[in-house]
Amino acid sequence: MIQDLFPTQPQCVADAGSWCATFYRLTNNEFLARSADTIVSTTMSIILVVVLAVVARYAVHRLIKRIVDGATSHRMSRLVNRAPRHNGGASAPAVTPRGAQRARTIGSVLRSISSTVILVIAAIMILANFGVNLAPILASAGIVGVAVGFGAQNLVRDFLSGMFMLLEDQYGVGDIVDLGEASGVVEAVGLRITTLRDVNGTVWYVRNGEILRVGNKSQGYAVAVVDLPVAHHADVPAAVALAGATATERLTDEDIAADVLEPVEVLGVEKVGPEGVTLRLTVRVAPGRQFAVQRALNAAITDAFDDAGVPRPGLLPATNASKERPSVP
Repeated sequence: MIQDLFPTQPQCVADAGSWCATFYRLTNNEFLARSADTIVSTTMSIILVVVLAVVARYAVHRLIKRIVDGATSHRMSRLVNRAPRHNGGASAPAVTPRGAQRARTIGSVLRSISSTVILVIAAIMILANFGVNLAPILASAGIVGVAVGFGAQNLVRDFLSGMFMLLEDQYGVGDIVDLGEASGVVEAVGLRITTLRDVNGTVWYVRNGEILRVGNKSQGYAVAVVDLPVAHHADVPAAVALAGATATERLTDEDIAADVLEPVEVLGVEKVGPEGVTLRLTVRVAPGRQFAVQRALNAAITDAFDDAGVPRPGLLPATNASKERPSVP
């Protein structure tokens, strides 16, 4: 009866330098005193895992940051930005803003992935220190992962497609692209969705995984194509010469001169159809400026054709048009 009222102390309390004695002195709890060594060892293991996880995350993030800084400062632009080369073989001296933006986006994604992986590994190691049987948990997680994988396969495909689009620089913000179902100016490039705005102002949200082909109309340079219809009876060589001279003169004007990269190329007759003959000329211009140059050339050449009397499809020849029509009795 006396022993029930006054329980005996754990034998380990006799060792003054032990964790058992320290815990018993601080808590006066027999259970904590007996489990002192286990508690201390487990706590130290958990602290070590947390410290290693923090150090690993810091080291990985620092490595990714150095890679991104190297890409944006041109040290790794040949890998990330595919920087163009000059005639002498040397790389371009600077990285484009779009290339720097793409490198920072990829770096952000890699940092998020690395943080998630390190956190999961650290959580598994901490659970193992508590003596939790991880086999059922991992098996359940595997089954859930397979189920989620089947359900979210489109999301994974969109994500991977977005990563490759960024790495390969297929298009960027401000580019004029044709994605099949939608075309227009790229307003935003995400890892899952690309946002376009077409000529009517409609905003299109296109999933990256659904993009099977990309037609980029403003990567590197663009080509302004001008088609000029004339009548069958028109003097084609004279019309071609007039169109070339007018286009060459118009391209020297200040409003479009800065957009022109090469002299105009007069291709001549492009097509002969039942309605007339189509002449074509082209000029290489800055990215995204082909439509402005096309409109300017169309307007200038149309005025030149009107002044020179070049007949158009559907119009009567000048000799017939000048004849008086018989009066109606």
